[in-house]
Amino acid sequence: MNHSPLESTVLFHIGPLPVSTAVAVSWLLLLLLSGGSLLLTRHLALRPTRIQSLLELLVEALDGQIRDTMQSNPERYRGFVGSLFLFILAANWSSLLPGIEPPTAVLETDTALALIVLLASTGYGIATRGWAGYLRTFAEPSWVMIPLNIVEQLTRTFSLIVRLFGNIMSGVFVVGIALSLAGLLVPIPFMALDILTGAIQAYIFSVLAMVFIGAAVADGTPVDSRLTKG
Repeated sequence: MNHSPLESTVLFHIGPLPVSTAVAVSWLLLLLLSGGSLLLTRHLALRPTRIQSLLELLVEALDGQIRDTMQSNPERYRGFVGSLFLFILAANWSSLLPGIEPPTAVLETDTALALIVLLASTGYGIATRGWAGYLRTFAEPSWVMIPLNIVEQLTRTFSLIVRLFGNIMSGVFVVGIALSLAGLLVPIPFMALDILTGAIQAYIFSVLAMVFIGAAVADGTPVDSRLTKG
């Protein structure tokens, strides 16, 4: 990374619209993830293959995490949370490819991801509680708390941005400095640490998204009732 992380490197233009490197890499990752998902799931069967068994194990682990974190039936949230985790994981690990700067090391990408979580939590909250019910949550436990609850929505979105951006950007810097000073072999331990950090940050971001959505849809319904709903 030889430029400020607050700057976007323009790769090409589509008419008057500039397309940055982070956006282009994000499009490529989305294409690869979508294509890979179609290839892996097009021949599902009642007698699973090894690949299908592995996929089912991963889905069960995801469902368990959603159920434990949100205290809700996971089916409704599986697609969003799973897609979010896979994209962030792939984006973080793209730094291991020569010449690729991970999209999550660019502030705009992390801002977009955090805003997606904010919109998702708002959308799920409105769908579950209705407009009036969702807006009433800002007046809990008292109407005096309305300004603080609004600020909380903004600050937790900002915390998602800073956490992901800071950790991934620092990892890219460390590997880059090690490569420039020590050659190709010495930075391997740092790259292994970068893999671990990328996975942890994808997990944390996804869990926080679950927490925020869970808080938005919580309506005082007993846990057992929510888990048995479709």
